[in-house]
Amino acid sequence: MLKGDFTLPGEAGCEELTLKLARKWGADVIRDSDGTKLSPELLNAGYDIYSTICVIRGHNAYAKAHPEDVQETFLMSDPVAADTEPLCIHLLSGYHEEQFSVNDSEESVKLWQVFDRTENREVARNSWVFEAETGNVVVTGALPCHEYTVNFLAFRIWEEINMYNSITNGWKTEHLIPIDPRSETAQAYLLDWMDRWCREHPDTDVVRFTSLFYNFVWIWGSDPKRQNRYTDWASYDFTVSPKALSDFEKKYGYALTAEDFIHEGKRHVTHMPPSQKQRDYMDFTNEFVVNFGKQLVDIVHRYGKRALVFYDDSWVGTEPYGKRFPEFGFDGIIKCVFSGYEVRLCANVKTKIHEIRLHPYLFPTGLGGAPTFMEGGNPRRDALSYWTHIRRALLRQSVDRIGLGGYLHLVENFPDFVDCIETIADDFRRIKTLHEEGPVQTLPIHAAVLTSWGRLRSWSLSGHFHETYMHDLIHVNEALSGLPIQVSFLDFDDVRNDGLDDVDVVINAGRAGTAWSGGDAWRDPKVVSALTAWTLRGGVFVGIGEPSAVEGFEHYFRMAPVLGIDEDTGERVCEGRYAFSVEEEKGLIPAGAFLAAKSGRYLTDGAHTRVLAAETLKIAGYDDPEPALTVHPFGEGKGVYLSSFAFSFANARMLFNVLLLATGHGLDRPFVTDNAGVECAYFPASATAILANNLDTEETASVRIQDRDGREKRITETLAPYETKFVKVLD
Repeated sequence: MLKGDFTLPGEAGCEELTLKLARKWGADVIRDSDGTKLSPELLNAGYDIYSTICVIRGHNAYAKAHPEDVQETFLMSDPVAADTEPLCIHLLSGYHEEQFSVNDSEESVKLWQVFDRTENREVARNSWVFEAETGNVVVTGALPCHEYTVNFLAFRIWEEINMYNSITNGWKTEHLIPIDPRSETAQAYLLDWMDRWCREHPDTDVVRFTSLFYNFVWIWGSDPKRQNRYTDWASYDFTVSPKALSDFEKKYGYALTAEDFIHEGKRHVTHMPPSQKQRDYMDFTNEFVVNFGKQLVDIVHRYGKRALVFYDDSWVGTEPYGKRFPEFGFDGIIKCVFSGYEVRLCANVKTKIHEIRLHPYLFPTGLGGAPTFMEGGNPRRDALSYWTHIRRALLRQSVDRIGLGGYLHLVENFPDFVDCIETIADDFRRIKTLHEEGPVQTLPIHAAVLTSWGRLRSWSLSGHFHETYMHDLIHVNEALSGLPIQVSFLDFDDVRNDGLDDVDVVINAGRAGTAWSGGDAWRDPKVVSALTAWTLRGGVFVGIGEPSAVEGFEHYFRMAPVLGIDEDTGERVCEGRYAFSVEEEKGLIPAGAFLAAKSGRYLTDGAHTRVLAAETLKIAGYDDPEPALTVHPFGEGKGVYLSSFAFSFANARMLFNVLLLATGHGLDRPFVTDNAGVECAYFPASATAILANNLDTEETASVRIQDRDGREKRITETLAPYETKFVKVLD
């Protein structure tokens, strides 16, 4: 069997177990993890060594000596209704006071703002004062029953990942304080620390940066019922400081305010279309992170070590799909993955090494507080559940390595998990080898996902699947990650600048007003006319949820003339609707697939729009069925509409069938199994087909294989639950 391409978490005191599993799982690398160390026996066992570092934490002595260099963020106080005079607002009420402390320095308080949120106006600065001894802002002249809030700067005095592990997994360590490398003093300290670290770790082959400087935003609450107040994996809120804002103003010629970050308490969640100010600040931060990060990477290279970056935790500002990412000089990228789209996110980054860290993480408690490696846990089940999604993507695009992280000793009581990882590792290596021997067979379909973020957020939303499940697009991305087609990501400037020439399908999915559907970008007639003309020439526009939706025009869906369907937001309740019948397209919707119809959809072209699926919704006494899946011919192209999309293996096949039908390829295609629960990937160079059972039941599947000369062979295989089967065909 093939060995290698596997990173194993080691643990001092568990040398025998570490080396045993290194052999069983075919590891070629041993790594440390948060909370573990490697003993000399492991360091000298003949394996490459990954050492994990987090640049901005573990420097408490420096942080306490230089409190001005502790990382900060703008917070908004909880709203308080004025019922007394004067009005007292306690700034940290509702926040976890072990995470934050108020920055009441003179330069900080100058940036604070008090708002009357009832009138949505800023309160004059001479109408409020801060009382440091109580932590209150006192507002005079507050209007009775109006709500008031304060935007203020707070130091982050407990780094969030250390905080999570301490609270969830019982770590008994000193609270780690994150330092901000913006100042020259902090930079000099970190450069010296990096150099010293490299000298003191001669056995380290790879420095595994746990990202770089700034965490994704994770704001904790004091109330256990709302412990998570706010989370956004792609937000820049934790990068702010008086120096950052001053440097920004010098560079861009205008000043940012606290409200530019707070945004009426909504912040600028990644699910919202970005403003120009937000884009400027992101670019400003990215430039700094790359410039200083490169200096640290250069030190690592001078010591003959490789540098890999972990794309999670403190990754903000790193932007692996940004134009500057190659300037870091990283030798590779590591991504923790739960899902297929995260594999594709990692695999497409421009770097030499792509590694994915599998789940479950070797901790007693998993995400959401569920038991994993403890009584009541079932890590084998979890591993297989994640693997089925990850494998779908790997069949289409491989990565270079896989691995695990955490406390290795926890696996001793779960031998079925140990055996499961051995099978997964062996299957991964065989899949990778087939990709190396030649490309996997794909269909000539290029689908582009259109969002406000475009390439910058390729294969991403703002977090893992379980954190963004409420958005149609994350389900679409997960389905696309395992389909045998080309996928790219475009923004609205690409549409304006003729970026659709080689695209067959444009997908626009999401709620109205989000970054994913596009929001106000659809007000631009150039966008609408460019996509309309492209469809007329033969393109397929697929809208899901509330595509192209924006108010103020004849159609709520700006692409309604192309789609043949629109949404009534309440303004057309008196208008009659086209009657329709649901047509059957044989084979289009596989067993187990489902669509949830949405109220208010109506046909705009009753003569030509085909309704292929519908569910009955009773709304305001109106009992007619609502169209859930429609196809509308438009010139040489088509408009396709799905009322919603939720990922399942059957639904992924349904989406694929829709794309096949709309692009004229037909549903009876080679390399596609007759069982939606079983994937097929064919590698012509090796004349090998991979059949992968995604289900927890035994499944039988047939598939037609066609070689480059047009020869065909049908194979039928029965697969055990979750099995990967490699079949040699067409010798």
